[in-house]
Amino acid sequence: MPADCYDAPYVVLRGAHVSAVAVPAAHRRSSSPRWLRSVPEQAGPAVKRGPGHPLTLGRDAHARLATAVRTLLDSPGLEGVPDTVRLAVVVLAARTPSETGVVEIRARELGRWLGLSESRVRHAVVPGLRRSGVVDVDTLTGEFGEDWGLTCRVLPMWEAQNKVGHPLQLPKPELATLLRLMEALMAPGWAHRDGRVTPAGLLGARTGHGAAADRLALLLLVLETAESGRVRLCGGTVNKRYGRPVATLARLLGSSLSRAERVLARLEDAGLVERPRRQTVSRLRQVSRLVVPAVAAAHSGRQGTTDGRVGNLAGTAWPSQDSLSPTKPQTNEAREGCGTDEGDLAATTPLHAVHSSVADVFSDAEVDSGFSGSAVPGSCGRPKRASTREDQAADGETAVAQSAPPVAEDGPLRGAKPKESPVEGRYGQRAARTGAGGRPKAVGWEKTQQQRRVDLPAHLGLRVALRPVAGLWERLSGWQQVQVEAAAKAEVKRLAGMLMRPEAAPQLLADRFTDRLEETGGEALVDRPYPWLIRRGLVQRQACTDRRCDDGIRLDTGGECESCGNVVHIRRAGRAKVAAEIDRELPSLGGRGRRQVLEERLREHTRCEAEQAGARHAQAVAEVEMRRVAAARRRAAEEAAALERLSAACVECGLLGAAGLCPECTYRRRMDVLVQDAVDLAVAVRADLDDSAQIAALSERCEADTRALVDDVCRRQAAADQSLMAFIAREVAERIRDERRASAHQGLLRSEEAEAEAEAVYDTVLRRRPRCHQAAEEAADEARRRTAHYMLEHKLGQLRAQRARMQAGRAPTRVG
Repeated sequence: MPADCYDAPYVVLRGAHVSAVAVPAAHRRSSSPRWLRSVPEQAGPAVKRGPGHPLTLGRDAHARLATAVRTLLDSPGLEGVPDTVRLAVVVLAARTPSETGVVEIRARELGRWLGLSESRVRHAVVPGLRRSGVVDVDTLTGEFGEDWGLTCRVLPMWEAQNKVGHPLQLPKPELATLLRLMEALMAPGWAHRDGRVTPAGLLGARTGHGAAADRLALLLLVLETAESGRVRLCGGTVNKRYGRPVATLARLLGSSLSRAERVLARLEDAGLVERPRRQTVSRLRQVSRLVVPAVAAAHSGRQGTTDGRVGNLAGTAWPSQDSLSPTKPQTNEAREGCGTDEGDLAATTPLHAVHSSVADVFSDAEVDSGFSGSAVPGSCGRPKRASTREDQAADGETAVAQSAPPVAEDGPLRGAKPKESPVEGRYGQRAARTGAGGRPKAVGWEKTQQQRRVDLPAHLGLRVALRPVAGLWERLSGWQQVQVEAAAKAEVKRLAGMLMRPEAAPQLLADRFTDRLEETGGEALVDRPYPWLIRRGLVQRQACTDRRCDDGIRLDTGGECESCGNVVHIRRAGRAKVAAEIDRELPSLGGRGRRQVLEERLREHTRCEAEQAGARHAQAVAEVEMRRVAAARRRAAEEAAALERLSAACVECGLLGAAGLCPECTYRRRMDVLVQDAVDLAVAVRADLDDSAQIAALSERCEADTRALVDDVCRRQAAADQSLMAFIAREVAERIRDERRASAHQGLLRSEEAEAEAEAVYDTVLRRRPRCHQAAEEAADEARRRTAHYMLEHKLGQLRAQRARMQAGRAPTRVG
């Protein structure tokens, strides 16, 4: 076929594109112009599609990444390690280059990914990675010897490089997909040098205690989430106290149900997960789902994210200082993408006319006209055609379930003008009694209501602690609020005393309130708020002997209480022992009879344990009493000995009540010691220390002269007062001793030994530093003083040794 048959790239036949190679030019010339026409070539390059949203994973990529992460976390070295170490392994795996398999990262940058400080990474995470044996870590030390840079190899991924079909053998595209998913969930955010800003992930601003657990939990939930946003829940029997969503997260994290409940509550408070529940006639919560709104929004395309960034997922990011909103959306778009199945979700109501997103709460003195968007505190009646979640608090807190009829009150529809404002009709009398500032006036029996506060206490710690029970707080009277505030303050102070981080005590109390409300079934089932708060909400339920135990949870660590585990283990061992004894003694017994015998023996075993515990308690009480009596006797004996010692007479003058030695005799004894020291200083410098006769004669003459000098000064200053004379004699003897020591030291400074030492030091310094004459002179002076001090102490020691030999009668005498 000739080449001119293909002179047009494309032709159009009745609106359909047909390749030019299938239609020759001769055929086109014979056809009608109405049927065939040429299409010009497209101007410019073809439109390039950007990467999809990191949360919109395909089915194959979703399964591959989920399997890889689970395989990595199931490594033998990661059993029982903290979540910080487990998350660090996943982060390092996601950042591992496919070419080298070695990732280089700074300790500070790794801490930003984990939500931890650089110090915590160096002292806890890096040692944990080394102990696990999963990551090979080489460190680059900083200026002060700290681990500054990290060179890491994730060994399971390194070993899986040459294993075909291994879950951890991820090619470069899948590693890039995993890294983009991690960045969307927990990236700390970066500011580039060219001015570009990479926003933080959903949990990028979450730091501090529990940040790593929250990040790891959100990653595992996203990997178990379908396109509708629903998380695949676990099967089988679960604990009804916690529910299936908590059990699912606990199995994913490999942690306890209580810990998973706290993690899920934090994610739910941040708006990252939701637990929609089926609405019942009794308004109690029924079976629930677990939904990740960000995944649903990414798949549905409502947020318009096509560039792979997550900064515009409104309502799904962890709240920061700049992103906190005082209102809560009236409808949740992310929930609409969770499917249309109404099995577990609350019944929906068609939306009404467009108006303000939430109802503005105002004081009693500032009443509105009663139109849509206004409400009065305490009013829970729903207008007609209102949404099921419309009566919740605007600040995101749990609204108090009031005793309102399930059917909306009669009145005009939204958007219609009422004849009479419901605010003025129902609350006109209340507004009329308000004074300046919206406070009620003290009128008769309303004196108690004057002290009642709707808001939580002003103290920040108490506001955090009492936030889960804000609805119960509003139902308290003024006196009850004062009592609850004092009890909560005391409990926060007590909890702060047993925690390593005292600032976490308010949040710990808030978690306790949340758990207690979960057990009760919500605020709607609390009939009497004050007794519930004082006797149940604020009370620590210690399940074992450990004072840090609260319902089997350690308050300081947040983990399971080991003492409670020991108690359970002991009880199970006792039950197994009793069952084994029954099987050995009554092998033919079975069924109901065996259970009856087992229950009887268990009751007998429990009764014996109670008697033994009572006996041990009585013995402990007796031992404590015996120790108390012994301590009292010991204190009485010590007091008697002290009194006897104080009443003893002076051993020298016989003065009564002098505690063994009166002040005058004390001064004289001290004066004798000082005179002897002064005599030794004079003799050590002047006498020949090898001649005992000269030492004895010089010591006798020097001591007589020293005492004569002391007596002369005392007579001239103290007259006839003996006590004052003894005090002055001690002071004079001390001054004489100090002057003779200084004189002896000055004399030894000019000795040949001191001068020789000074010259040697001077020459040594000049040899090391030739031009430092001043430093050499200072070093020589110091050496001279040091030598003089050493020579004086040596002479005094030699003199004392000679006197000891003289007293023993074996001192040699030099013959001249």
